[in-house]
Order: sequence, then C-alpha cells, then structure tokens
Amino acid sequence: MRLFDTGHNRKTDAHDAHSIAMVAVRTRGLRVLQVDGELEALRLLVERREALTRRRVQIVDRLQALLAELLPGQAKKDLTTGQGKRMLASVRPRDIAGKTRRRIAAEELSELVAVEAKMKKATAELKAMVAARGSHLTDIHGVGPVVAARVLADVGDVARFADRNRFASWTGTAPLDASSGEQNRHRLSRAGNRRVNHVIHIAAVTQLRLDTDGRAYFRRKRAEGKKPLEALRCLKRRISDTIYRQLVADADSAQAQGTNAGPGGHRGASLQSSAAGSHPHTDTSDQPLPGPAPKTLRPTAPPRKTEPAKRLQPTG
Repeated sequence: MRLFDTGHNRKTDAHDAHSIAMVAVRTRGLRVLQVDGELEALRLLVERREALTRRRVQIVDRLQALLAELLPGQAKKDLTTGQGKRMLASVRPRDIAGKTRRRIAAEELSELVAVEAKMKKATAELKAMVAARGSHLTDIHGVGPVVAARVLADVGDVARFADRNRFASWTGTAPLDASSGEQNRHRLSRAGNRRVNHVIHIAAVTQLRLDTDGRAYFRRKRAEGKKPLEALRCLKRRISDTIYRQLVADADSAQAQGTNAGPGGHRGASLQSSAAGSHPHTDTSDQPLPGPAPKTLRPTAPPRKTEPAKRLQPTG
C-alpha cells in the first residue's frame, strides 16, 4: 500500500500512518477497538504493585545488610517484618556507629511495613477486579490475583488469537524449531510478551512446589529424559494452553449470559480479529498455518533421447 499510494517504498512514520489509514478506509469488516476503562485501571494497578514489589526487595536487601553487621552470623535468607523486629529488639549497641546503624535499620523496617501494607491493599483490589470481570483464571493452580490481573491486562481480547498455538507464540512459551538435517531439536524462544512469560514461569514454579498435576507432568517429562529446564519449558507451555482455554471459556460464559461481550469476554469484541492472522479478514477458527502452496511451475519435459553419432569410416 505504501508503494502503490506514494510511488516509492521509503518508510517513514508519516507514510506508515497514511498507508494504515488508506487500508482501513478500503477494507471492510475490520474489528472496531474500544477503550476498556476497567482493563486500563487493572493494568495501572498491576504496574503499581510490581513497582512496590521491586521497592520491597531493595528495602529487604538494605535491611539484611544492616542486620548482618549488627548481628553477625544471624542473617535470615527470607527476612520478614516479624523476624526483623525481633532481631532489631535483641541488639543494643553502645558505640555511635552501632547506634546509627540500628536507627537506620529501624527506619528501613518501618518503610518495609508500610510497603507491605500497600502491597496487601493492591492485591485485595486486584482480586476484587478480577472477580468482577467474571474471570476464573485463579482456579488454575499457581495463578493468583496478581498473575490473573497481568494476563487479563495484557491479553485484552482473547479473540485476537486464532488458537492456543498463536497464544503460546505470543507468550513466548512455544519453542522455535532449530532442526538441521536429521537432527530434530528445538530451542528456547526469546520472543513474545516477556511479562506474561514471567507470570507463567511463576505459576509453573508454584505448581512444582505443590502436589499438583503440573508436578506430575514435570516428573513424567524428566523420566522421558528431558533436562530440568526442558521439562520446565514443557510445563510452561501446558500452563499457557490452560490459560488460553480458561480465557475462551470465560468469554463464552460471558456471551451466554447476555452481557454484550464478545468471544474475548470484553465489550465490543467480534468473531473476526485483524490480529489473528496476516489478512484482516482472518477468522478465529482458521488454522495457524496455511496449507501447501499450489504448484505454479510447469513440469519439466523429459530429455530427448539422441541417437549416437555414426562413426566415420576411414576412406581408402
């Protein structure tokens, strides 16, 4: 479109915007996107809680360093506020350096308590908002309110994914083919939405800590000869498929209840999605890959058989 409309194929922001507008005008049946205020609020709240989580890690690191100097040999790997209070109450330094160190540690501990209170409040709000949208992602083992909120906020309309394979490609849990010759192998994909990939990793690790079907699946993959990381990637792909099925089920349930929601469980969605394939009219039931291309080359004619040249007879 850029070449036909402008006469050249030079790529600039202005030409891209103009070409996109021309495609939108000339193409019928495009899915109309609508701003979902609830999803935007959910996204803001998730990012706020992630920022609080990073802040908490920094505070705990500083507090552990101070307590290690005040109480050598008594450092805790996973320090909690209760442990920090008990450790800080058991030390009474006499020198000025020790007193200053204890005072700074007390301030860090007070800040840690405040940050954890904000995190708890944000988690409660996320849980209420996820439940209000009618999502059942939290029924999956390892998927809590924070993980479910991140998935909902980033996925938006699940109808834009034709099937679980494209969803797995978007989440970065689908391996890439790296086969060569007779060697059939796959490698880790670094593409996709890394934030959603991270929360799926959290769900996978949580399932491994509990007696769940995910841990049994992981052990079966290990018994088949896969390495721990390879088995974990298989589990992440399986969780991605489970999340996709749950999103589709929630969307179908919302549509059946007459909430004027589309296949993605959000208002304004339709059965066609321009993001489901390279063509804007790709339907959600289309296959992820096209079939073999039709043959366009003419069959090569067999070579003609030529008679061997006659040997020249010598002249007398």
